[in-house]
Amino acid sequence: MVNQSITEGVIRTRSKLRRDLLISIFDEFDGGIMALSPVNRSEKYGKMAQSAFSFYRGSAYLFYFDTTRQYFPYHSSPARPTWIQGDLHFENFGAFRSEDGDIVYDVNDFDEGYVGSYLYDLLRMAVSIALVGRQLGYSEAEQHKSVESYAAAYSRQIRRFAQGKDNPANFVINEDTAKGPVKKLLRKLEKRRQSHFLEKVTAQMQSSRVFLETSELLIPGAAEQAELEQAWSFYTQTVVTRSLNEEHFRIKDIAVKRGSGTASIGLDRYYILIEGGLEQAGEDDTVLEVKEVRAPVPAYFMPYSESFWQSFTHQGKRVSATQQAMHHKADPYLGFLTLGGRDFYVRERSPYKKRLKLEDITDSGELIRVLEVMGSLTAKMHARADADVDKGILNYHSEQEISKAMGPDPDAFARYIAEWAYSYAGQVEKDYAMFKDWVVERYGL
Repeated sequence: MVNQSITEGVIRTRSKLRRDLLISIFDEFDGGIMALSPVNRSEKYGKMAQSAFSFYRGSAYLFYFDTTRQYFPYHSSPARPTWIQGDLHFENFGAFRSEDGDIVYDVNDFDEGYVGSYLYDLLRMAVSIALVGRQLGYSEAEQHKSVESYAAAYSRQIRRFAQGKDNPANFVINEDTAKGPVKKLLRKLEKRRQSHFLEKVTAQMQSSRVFLETSELLIPGAAEQAELEQAWSFYTQTVVTRSLNEEHFRIKDIAVKRGSGTASIGLDRYYILIEGGLEQAGEDDTVLEVKEVRAPVPAYFMPYSESFWQSFTHQGKRVSATQQAMHHKADPYLGFLTLGGRDFYVRERSPYKKRLKLEDITDSGELIRVLEVMGSLTAKMHARADADVDKGILNYHSEQEISKAMGPDPDAFARYIAEWAYSYAGQVEKDYAMFKDWVVERYGL
């Protein structure tokens, strides 16, 4: 018979050790590496405390700490890594306008792009699916089925790319190829006017259009504005589309952007209003986003890649190159610059930017249709970022390496991902409970 006091002691000690580990990791990354102020840490942890999924979104470093210390049978060869997104989860997919002017659905965040095993993107995404399922009240069986559907769609699409049946260079999800809630979202956005976002954040004055001052958009200080203007000519030399003339990029107004994201709290972000064209004064202006970026979280845990760091010493260049590599038609405004010794990347703030909300998904069948789209897009993203891309740094085809790593049994692969994700989602919920107790003690949240 098991001695209950011993069992309780073991559980109590294990919980204490895990809690101490969590605190140590938060202090190291948020307090040390990110150097967040107490106010910023309080703001970030307040967002993370909203749900287990929000906690998971804001603690990628904890995920990588755990998973890089576990054995997984489906890793690709360390000698032939994949260019990964680095922080893949359910809310990092969305709609936007491509370079061709089409409304497409794809991955939309590349701040953590790095090189490593493809499996880390799948595992991180799979756990987020399980957490979303729990948030929607789905059963264990439904959670497993949801993750398996995502992993199976990924596996199918990777094999199609590896066999030459599909080409990742022209694979796109638009209104014609989408299904379910994704198709509804894209159809709705097709009716949105180009000026939708512009009218939301700016006002037309007598002589020019300017940003509205709100709780999220603030007027920058004179020194801050001057620094941005001085760095602008460097940015225009890095832009993906070099055919646009200098007048197109003329700055009309600048605003400091506050209140976005969870993991990005403490990083500076700006909106830049540029001329954008000369067809109709004030009506063709374009809003660009300038966002500070640091070294990617996976880099602290994965094997060091000398060739990667030689190519991407500037973190803004790394992010813009990652997006360019993983998208069929990249944002034409992608570029980067430096402010005060800190790295930033620049992209268009698309007027069509929108992601699916959980309330848009009415049942588990609709969720599966969404996840199948996400799975195929994850495969496209991994397969595109290799030697087929002009600025790629991989001299082999990622889809071939991934197909070999997944093995001959796609069903077993999907089941393994689902079982692990369900189990780790349980650990996330336990960590979340400890985290909430800790932030109440330290920050009074």
